Amino acid sequence: MDQGGGESQGATRTARSDVRARMVDGAVRLLATAGIEGTSFADVLDATGSPRGSIYHHFPGGKSELLHAALDRAGARGLAAMEATRGEPAVVVVERFLSLWRTLLEWSHLTAGCAVVAVTVAAGDDDLLDHAGSVFRTWTDLLTELCTGSTGDKVSARRLAVMVIAATEGAVALCRAERSMDPFEDVASGLVSLAETADADAGQQVNPERERSNS
Repeated sequence: MDQGGGESQGATRTARSDVRARMVDGAVRLLATAGIEGTSFADVLDATGSPRGSIYHHFPGGKSELLHAALDRAGARGLAAMEATRGEPAVVVVERFLSLWRTLLEWSHLTAGCAVVAVTVAAGDDDLLDHAGSVFRTWTDLLTELCTGSTGDKVSARRLAVMVIAATEGAVALCRAERSMDPFEDVASGLVSLAETADADAGQQVNPERERSNS
């Protein structure tokens, strides 16, 4: 076997995969800042420096296929980012979720929001809307699971999870509109208080290192 040829073919496949991943990542960023209307193939190519010929090679289903891929990517990132809180008190779970969005707002200077919300409010077909809904349900299920681990009450944990996601998403929208972090910090304070109450009701002990870091 020609090892050199095999390596070359492998490198080509990797390069093609990288182009697709780059385009999906670009679509997620554009959805978060410009919405569906600002996430055309031309916009994605400009934002990622991808070759024009890659459009229908990687996304033969057109823009809809690209948006579905972007939803998958955004959803998976949210899940992966929260796994580090498994086994922690509910307040740590909530603070981690809030930190993800606070970082996004600060990094983007209040210009970026949620890519999944962008699809939700402007989806042109039921498949995209259903997909966005499935992402939110998956996030809710994970937060419920993580909070149930510390509170032991799945019903209350799910109620908290829904409130955290809905309130945070709303706060992000207010921050972008008002060009201020104040709405987010007000909402964050309320959500943390709710999580602390849930932990207290369950007799959950907060990590001493966290207490020292907050003092």
